[in-house]
Amino acid sequence: MVRGRLTDVVRLVARTVVYVVLGGSALVTVVTVAGLLGPALALDLYTPPVAAWWTVFTAVVVQGIPFLLLGALVSAAIGAFVPERVFTRLLPRSQALAVPVAGAAGVVLPGCECASVPVAGSLMRRGGVAPAAALAFLLSAPAVNPVVLVATSLAFPGQPQMVVARFAASLGTAVAMGWLWARFGRSGWLRLPKAPSAGPGTSRAGSFMAGIQHDFLHAGGFLVLGSAAAATFNITVPRSLLDVFTVSVWVSVLLLAVLAVVLCVCSEADAFVAASLSQFGPVAQLAFMVVGPMVDLKLFALQAGTFGRSFAVRFSSATWVVAVVSSVLVGWWVL
Repeated sequence: MVRGRLTDVVRLVARTVVYVVLGGSALVTVVTVAGLLGPALALDLYTPPVAAWWTVFTAVVVQGIPFLLLGALVSAAIGAFVPERVFTRLLPRSQALAVPVAGAAGVVLPGCECASVPVAGSLMRRGGVAPAAALAFLLSAPAVNPVVLVATSLAFPGQPQMVVARFAASLGTAVAMGWLWARFGRSGWLRLPKAPSAGPGTSRAGSFMAGIQHDFLHAGGFLVLGSAAAATFNITVPRSLLDVFTVSVWVSVLLLAVLAVVLCVCSEADAFVAASLSQFGPVAQLAFMVVGPMVDLKLFALQAGTFGRSFAVRFSSATWVVAVVSSVLVGWWVL
């Protein structure tokens, strides 16, 4: 009996590896070909801006794919192997208490925003986690995990207050948005993701494979759309125009908050981008790091594809405002 179980485990691992290689190969191949042939084709056509577009587009997609795959794996594992009673026991029954607990739980997922969307969708789909708590986790996971905080400390050496400010402002935004959804959110605004169909009588291993296929390929298409939008902004807005807005502290905060939305930098790398924007003040740099993991074009596309466009418009807009306010308040107090 033990030998039979070991055989099943080996088969599951083998099938998972095969799917990851074959199922994701199409998306990876397209991006790779685009990255290799796109710039060359653009140069042949004497259009360097198009070559730059391909470069930015490829960088954003390749940067997000590993974490999107991580999120799909975690989401599928939750849906197939974790009983619903686990979540009901871990989280308080009161939404007011469940939201900060779920927000703090974001520390344990070392991924970016691409990973948090399918995981949050799986948590809500199973019914064991209230949407308010799942949304708090969605926002906090890519912003307060140890990888991001260590990267921030390396990008701002000798400035531990920047790490503290980022953690406080990001967690504060996630918890505030969870509470706001619990108070004002409506079920009609949120389209719960459907459970992937694995057929009647399918084993847990089959459900796991179906979950990976559904989440990775479904969300991957929206990742590509968001990356294309980010690349378009990068090549159409000149840097000289951005420098005009550095004269005012308040304008610079709003500018970098908008810039974080359109650049779509992964949360593990955005601290180094923020540090390079040395012409802006520390509060503006903080706003860039707080807004980016919670509201950007590729994340908006992922949310729209997973939870519906109506939800994405409302939730992203409110999150952007709360993130900017939180950054200013924490930055004024800590920095």
